[in-house]
Amino acid sequence: MNGFVSFVGSGPGDPELLTIKALKRLKQADVVLYDDLSAGGILDEVNAHATLVGVGKRAGRHSPKQHHVSQLLVDYAQQGGKIVRLKSGDPGIFGRLEEEIEALDKAGVPFEIIPGVTSASAAAAAASIPLTRRLNARRLQFVTGHDIAGALPENLNMAALADPECTTVIYMPKRTFPALAKQLMEHGLSQDTPALLAESVSQPGQKLTNSTLHDLARKLEKDTGTAPGLILLGPLALRT
Repeated sequence: MNGFVSFVGSGPGDPELLTIKALKRLKQADVVLYDDLSAGGILDEVNAHATLVGVGKRAGRHSPKQHHVSQLLVDYAQQGGKIVRLKSGDPGIFGRLEEEIEALDKAGVPFEIIPGVTSASAAAAAASIPLTRRLNARRLQFVTGHDIAGALPENLNMAALADPECTTVIYMPKRTFPALAKQLMEHGLSQDTPALLAESVSQPGQKLTNSTLHDLARKLEKDTGTAPGLILLGPLALRT
């Protein structure tokens, strides 16, 4: 008999940002397959008798292939029990959730999705800023900074991304931001557009860096560092 899978959003890393439902599933889990960014203090909340399986992917490191992760999830679920697939942030935002859902559907494994606090919200909160404003930041957009091969995605909607009255949040941005910034400026976005680099959001090493589109691109050309991060662009992207 198949087990049951809970896709759980771990939030940005601070265990206190877990939802009540997420915490309950971690306490009840028989097996937890976790992302690299969901490790640390989050795993301290897991049932002490659960089996922990790391399946995280990080840029520049040897990582399991997505099809392997999906099959591993199915394999554990088919053994029965309560399986948690712990994903950083919110499972449905750049977390390749759909591929794992498709694998479970094909195998006839039931599942649920428990949303989590996405890093964009946590970064804005850490900087004491909102993500929207009634008059000049009426739109909010999320975009990934790299494709499956780690390069800047092709066919990005540059007209939308260069909207000066929009808050744009770029996930996994650091290696490709210089190339993206160049295209944004070519499409009319001012080089002085506020840019906030948020690294290790909600974790002990959290760092918030105020900059501009142009200057942040120059900085990341020289050194991207190793901390996970995201970039907020737009009129509200100023740390107070």
